[in-house]
Amino acid sequence: MSLAPGSVSFARLKRRALSIGAVKAFDHAMQFLLPLVLVRCLDTATFGEYRLLWLAVGTIMSFATLNMCGTLYYFVPRSEPQRKRLYVHQTLIFLALSGIACGFFVSPGNPLLPAPMRPLGAHGLMVPAFVALWVLASLLDRLPTVDERVAWQAYATVGVSALRVALMAAGAWFSGDFQIMLWLLMAVALTKAGLLAYYVARRHGLGRPWFEWAVFSEQFRHSAPLGLNSAFYGLRGNADQWVAATLFSLTSFAAFSIAAVVGQLMHILRQSVMESFLPSMSRLQAAGNVRGMLEMNSRGNVMVAKLLYPALALAFVFAPELVTMVYTASYSEAAPVMRVYILGMAANVVEMGSLVMLLRQGTYALGVTAVTLAVSVAVSWTGAHFFGLPGAAAGSVLAIYLDRLLILRRLAKLTGIALRHVQDWRTLARQLAVAALSGAAAWSIAEWMLAAHGPLMRVAVGAAVIALVHAPSHLPGLLQLATKRNPT
Repeated sequence: MSLAPGSVSFARLKRRALSIGAVKAFDHAMQFLLPLVLVRCLDTATFGEYRLLWLAVGTIMSFATLNMCGTLYYFVPRSEPQRKRLYVHQTLIFLALSGIACGFFVSPGNPLLPAPMRPLGAHGLMVPAFVALWVLASLLDRLPTVDERVAWQAYATVGVSALRVALMAAGAWFSGDFQIMLWLLMAVALTKAGLLAYYVARRHGLGRPWFEWAVFSEQFRHSAPLGLNSAFYGLRGNADQWVAATLFSLTSFAAFSIAAVVGQLMHILRQSVMESFLPSMSRLQAAGNVRGMLEMNSRGNVMVAKLLYPALALAFVFAPELVTMVYTASYSEAAPVMRVYILGMAANVVEMGSLVMLLRQGTYALGVTAVTLAVSVAVSWTGAHFFGLPGAAAGSVLAIYLDRLLILRRLAKLTGIALRHVQDWRTLARQLAVAALSGAAAWSIAEWMLAAHGPLMRVAVGAAVIALVHAPSHLPGLLQLATKRNPT
């Protein structure tokens, strides 16, 4: 694969992706471990209210930015410093205005406030203020990586994550009061916004230019279709949770939302690879090397699958044990829902968002996501009535497979590259098969030898079996990585 001028080697991109992945793994691990404290300090209804807040924030974040942060990967790497500053400033202005609008949407004064969110209205303006700040500060999650300053991104992500977890755990432990936890979340949002202001001032400067209508129009026209697509995609991803929040009790919704936590593992790996590869993929596309861009995306997906499929196998086989260990038996309803989600994550390994953005196919992707959103809601609503909580998750899974099929066919037609060559399907299938076999072996051994043992022993032995099966394929890469010096 020939790289465009200024690109870095695939080996360095791989190390950068692993570095970003380690940071995101820490961040999500902290968010994964936080509920261990919360479920033991809060009653199920209060914990459900906490999860409802983050469902609302997650849904809002899916459309609040309209992908203005994401398109910086397209514009910034190929621009000179003054134009880079302009793109960053325009993004900040957009996020500030969007945050204010989203704050009003979740405020008690909104007559169209969705019914499941009305319990949050009891906290007055705290929720709207937090949402507005969180939208503005979200640029900190992307900008250092766009600038290829991985170390800065690591410090910011780890610091904010650790602060959030520490304050939430302390608030739950000492008070168990959701109102106090909201005040602590506000402190986290203010800290994150302050770090963003410091970074922008140091790296890009706060001087002019701040806004140019023609440049903003180009940036917005590029981001809007992708942003709307992302909004529909986010709504589609959260639709089943809104169905559960509407049809089931707050306690059952809390269990349902716990099952969705397994998706954080997918987010860690896929986002880490995409964010580290995107600047180089952008340069390849700008140089006209579409085949090289596709090859880099394919290799990144294989890298994700190699790490993800064994973890998914472990989570699928030992879902009841994992839920009991982490969240206590009070949330055992989450186990079958988790297994349904895992079936969808197997296809989600194939990342298409970066290619859709670089090839400017946002309008087509928007149509696909709108259709799959409708399918997802209909299937989840019907499944919930017939199969309970697991049925409510079925819509998301079906939508993932339909989305991948339609987008892949579109990209193959657009680039003139046969669908069978767009991804390394043979390697992906082989890795999936090995993961499935290792999971079956782990489950068989646990059932045969450890039926009378506790969940910790069963999961530990199962993880060891799966790790041993996959070790031969990971060992060469780990040895090669260990012999290379980490990038500065």
